[in-house]
Amino acid sequence: MTTDHHAALTTPGLLRLLQLSSVSLPVGGYAFSQGLEYAVEKGWVSNMVKTRDWIALQLHETQALIDLPVLKGAMQAVTAADEKSWQGWNDLILASRETRELRLTDTAMGEALVRLLKQLDVTLPRYASEAEGDISFVALYAYPAVQWQIPFTAAATGLTFAWLENQIAAATKLVPLGQTQAQQLLSDLQTLIPATIRTAEDVDEAEIGGSLPALAIASAQHETQYTRLFRS
Repeated sequence: MTTDHHAALTTPGLLRLLQLSSVSLPVGGYAFSQGLEYAVEKGWVSNMVKTRDWIALQLHETQALIDLPVLKGAMQAVTAADEKSWQGWNDLILASRETRELRLTDTAMGEALVRLLKQLDVTLPRYASEAEGDISFVALYAYPAVQWQIPFTAAATGLTFAWLENQIAAATKLVPLGQTQAQQLLSDLQTLIPATIRTAEDVDEAEIGGSLPALAIASAQHETQYTRLFRS
């Protein structure tokens, strides 16, 4: 079976994509701030403009250079029924997480997605049943995307939008932002998603990776932050 990553999205595929990218998907994405809570406490992020800059940088450096290129490779592996290759993509993205908390965000959501997809009768890799705590949400996302015939561009759009929405929801509570400001941010930042995906499509496997030192510091320090709203 071959997959055209730019194929048109069918109506059933669109509905499945909306399901996968919904904030109501029970995978716990809302429970993590990914370093934002500490950044707010230290004053690095204190208003709408700084929130935009914080999130936009992650779109450019993490989503475009790590998460979406891995999703692309993982979808190709699933399409080829190559579980060993898929496991390699799973291991690569987990190795790219710069802190224990960022890795936990990915694996906790991955475990939750495993449980959900079993109930939705999605065929999963054997590795998903054997490797407790070592399943990346991003890598596993490839399985329902391929089986539900969602092209890469659409799957990447849904995955990135869901991440973006969770980040803005966290900022709304932490900065804090008003609901109208949050929607303005969402309207602004979502326009960056197409360029983020185009960048990801041109990233070769050997080029995957990157570092955001401030994000890593914020995530690491969040573990010992005195008061927290979000999980660590």
